[in-house]
Amino acid sequence: MNDIKVGVIGVGHLGRLHTKLYADVPGARMMGVYDSDAQRAAVVGQELGCEVYRDMDALLDDVQAVSIVTPTTTHHEVAGRALRAGKHVFLEKPLTATEEEAEELIRLGREKNLKIQVGHIERFNGAVQSLAGVHLQPVFIEAHRLAQFNPRGTDVAVILDLMIHDLDLILHLVGSEPVKVAASGVAVVSPSVDIANARIEFANGCVANVTASRISAKKMRKMRVFQKNAYISFDFTDGQAEAFYIPDGKGAKDKGDMAIHLGQIDAATLKRDIKYTRRAKKDVNPLRDELQAFVEAVRWDKTPPVTAEEGLQALRLANRVMCEVEKHQDTLKAGMG
Repeated sequence: MNDIKVGVIGVGHLGRLHTKLYADVPGARMMGVYDSDAQRAAVVGQELGCEVYRDMDALLDDVQAVSIVTPTTTHHEVAGRALRAGKHVFLEKPLTATEEEAEELIRLGREKNLKIQVGHIERFNGAVQSLAGVHLQPVFIEAHRLAQFNPRGTDVAVILDLMIHDLDLILHLVGSEPVKVAASGVAVVSPSVDIANARIEFANGCVANVTASRISAKKMRKMRVFQKNAYISFDFTDGQAEAFYIPDGKGAKDKGDMAIHLGQIDAATLKRDIKYTRRAKKDVNPLRDELQAFVEAVRWDKTPPVTAEEGLQALRLANRVMCEVEKHQDTLKAGMG
C-alpha cells in the first residue's frame, strides 16, 4: 500500500504541530502546507522544510487527505471545499460552528465516501489509552478542566474551547443519550463565558458534573469516574490513570501494573478485597497518535476513531450547555434589575 499524501491547511500554533508530526506518522507523506497568511506559511515551510502552497486548490490537487487547523468559523467552508475535491478530512474540534454546518459536512462525506475525523485529542491521552479494553460503566462522573488565562481561544466560550474535550469523552464513556442539562457560567476577563459548570443526566441514569475554566491560577485536567465496585481517576496532564476497585471474584487477573492490596471490607460473612492500581501507557503522543489513526483509517478504509457523527454529538451537547448558561445569565440579570 502506497503512502497517503497529506497536507495541512492552517499553520498557526496547532497546525504547525500537525505539519511537524506527520513526518513521524507511518504511511503518511507530507506534501505541503497552505495558510491564508502567506508569511506565516513561509516561516513554517522554511522551519520544517516542506512545500508552501500559495493556493488552497493547488494543495488539494496534490494530496489525498488534509488536516484542517483553521478557526472554527471557517471549518464548514474549508472542509466542504476539500470534500468536494474528493479529499479525506481531519478537522480540529469543534467540528463546525453550527450543527447545521456539521450535518451538511456529514452528508457530503457520505455522498463522496470520504473519511472525516474530528480532533478530540483526549481520546488518545495516555490515561485513557492505559485503560483500553477495560469495561467501564459509569454512574457518576466529575470532570475539571482548568487553565491559566491565554488570549488564544477566547473568541469562543470556554464551553467550546475547553469543556467540549470532556463532553466528548463523557459521551464516549457513558454511551447513552443526555436527557437533562443544567448549567451556569460567567464572562470574567473576555467577552465570552470564561468559567462554566454543567450537570448532565443521561438516559441510563449516569450523571456528570463538568467544570471548565480558563481563568484559574493553576492548571488541572482531571476526570473521576465512579461505578459499582470501582473508582477511576484520569489525570490528562501526566497521562496516568488510577483505580481503586473491588475484584469481581471471577479469577480475572489484573492487567497492566501490579495491583496493590489495600485491605478488606467486612460485610457480615462476606469479606471483599480492595485493590489499587496505577496505569500509564508509554510512548504516547496524543496528537501524533490521532494523526496516525486518521492516516490508517484512510489507508485501510477503516472507520475513524472519532467520527464526524461523534463530533456532532459533542457539539450538540456543548450547545445545550451554552443554552442553559445563557438562560442562567438572563435570570441573574433579571434578578439584579
